[in-house]
Amino acid sequence: MEQFSSFNALIQKAIVNNWDQDALTDYQGITLQYHDVARKIEKIHILFENSGVIKGDKIAICGRNSAHWAVTFLATLTYGAVAVPILHEFNGEQIQNIVNHSGSKLLFIGDFAVKTIDPEAMPSLEAIINLPDFSLFVSRSEKITYAREHLNMMFGSKYPKAFRAEHVKYHEDSAEELSMINYTSGTTGFSKGVMLPYRTIWSNVEFCLRILGRNVKAGDNMLSILPMAHMYGMAVEFLFGFCNGCHLFFLTRLPSPAIIAEAFATVKPSVIITVPLIIEKIIRKKVFPKIQDNRMRLLLAMPIVSKKVKTRICNEVYKAFGGNLYEIIVGGAPLSKEVEEFLLSIGFPITVGYGTTECAPLISFSDYHDFAAGSCGTPVDRMEVKILSPDPQNIAGEIVAKGTNVMTGYYMNEEATREVLDADGWYHTGDLATMSADGHIFIRGRLKNMLLGANGQNVYPEEIEDKLNTMAMVSESLVIQRGDKLVALVHPDKDEVVSFTREELENIMEQNRQELNNILPAYSRISAIELQDEEFAKTPKKSIKRYLYKNN
Repeated sequence: MEQFSSFNALIQKAIVNNWDQDALTDYQGITLQYHDVARKIEKIHILFENSGVIKGDKIAICGRNSAHWAVTFLATLTYGAVAVPILHEFNGEQIQNIVNHSGSKLLFIGDFAVKTIDPEAMPSLEAIINLPDFSLFVSRSEKITYAREHLNMMFGSKYPKAFRAEHVKYHEDSAEELSMINYTSGTTGFSKGVMLPYRTIWSNVEFCLRILGRNVKAGDNMLSILPMAHMYGMAVEFLFGFCNGCHLFFLTRLPSPAIIAEAFATVKPSVIITVPLIIEKIIRKKVFPKIQDNRMRLLLAMPIVSKKVKTRICNEVYKAFGGNLYEIIVGGAPLSKEVEEFLLSIGFPITVGYGTTECAPLISFSDYHDFAAGSCGTPVDRMEVKILSPDPQNIAGEIVAKGTNVMTGYYMNEEATREVLDADGWYHTGDLATMSADGHIFIRGRLKNMLLGANGQNVYPEEIEDKLNTMAMVSESLVIQRGDKLVALVHPDKDEVVSFTREELENIMEQNRQELNNILPAYSRISAIELQDEEFAKTPKKSIKRYLYKNN
């Protein structure tokens, strides 16, 4: 590991160096410059100081992407507290589980998520604070109430002659000090709080600054699409962009393809960090219809004119993404072969990375100039990657990784930690891959069963199946992904099935589906339940052979 440099020093440097530049914008809403961010961070620090928050206390943050979400996260780390980011799509019970499991002292919450929670179910909290205006939703502490009511006065007393860049002094973090706990799920029994020390986020951001910072400059625009509570969106969109001095735009509404396309045209981002489904939808809806007619196919088949036509098509694709792009980085899942081959054939700058929450998140990445088709890049700085296979170039084996980016373990879950971190410090990803002689990693499948929601959220099918298997007439179930839809395959209870017609069974399953979706976050809801007449094929250990049903 090379010499660790403080992560908070990167934040401090970005703020001071870009003091009067635009920093954070809620799309079609407020804009904060870097000095505005510094003032708000300082006010949150004063609130913490005067309400008994000490270094190492847990601060939970739950809400849609916004400038105030970003400010709260930065304020937490630069104070020396531990951030607990929570996906805003989690339901009230899941939010409460994470707050309680982490022992969070404060919860900052957005205006949508606040409607789903029950403060009484989170007895360890001293206060719940509204993200939109930092007002108190609930306070159980006279200190916090007083501090919030007198915050502007306290700020004015501390800085009577104005708050300036030289006043920006942040907590000096150390490599192994805990910076955040990022939960991979919100369901009791499945929750794993990934403990990420400062070295992990420093290493990820430092890598992005070295590789992306060559071509993405301070002052460039970036569009934050992915949930900031998800490590991919947090590290590569938000933290890299901020530390690089960029102007970040947050989609505070649900990012539908139409809203995203409009935002690309308005913001004109210099780099796009996204998941495959967003790219695939834009290409299939906006580009393919223009080039798949007979005339265009004929022109593309003619070598003499093909190059000019491809250049014209490439320019059209650039326009669809705002026209000011260095490259698009795809992560979270493989890009569709059809879309990847098309983009590479026209010379479009596309690349694919790979990582996990447990590595904060980067394991491999290559700039588009070095991208190998079908791969997900080469190991990033300060990370060693091996394929556990007798012939890693030709026979797939599990990906294991070791280095600065790797977590210290799962919070209060030593058993789960031992399952993935071996005695020599190798993190076992559960993913299968081959690796070329020059280090490019090619994902071949998953030992894990995690699915990916349309906007990058992790979907754990076992959690959904666990609930579905308790419902009427369900003997066993399997959740699979078809495009951006989740479908449940259900083998009904054979002892009871004889009493019902097929139509009655389908009506029961539809009722199950509706009840199930009422208790699931929006991104993991089931679009359909399909009946399976035969029992699912099993392994000797009686686990369902999932791979047989992936393309069902």
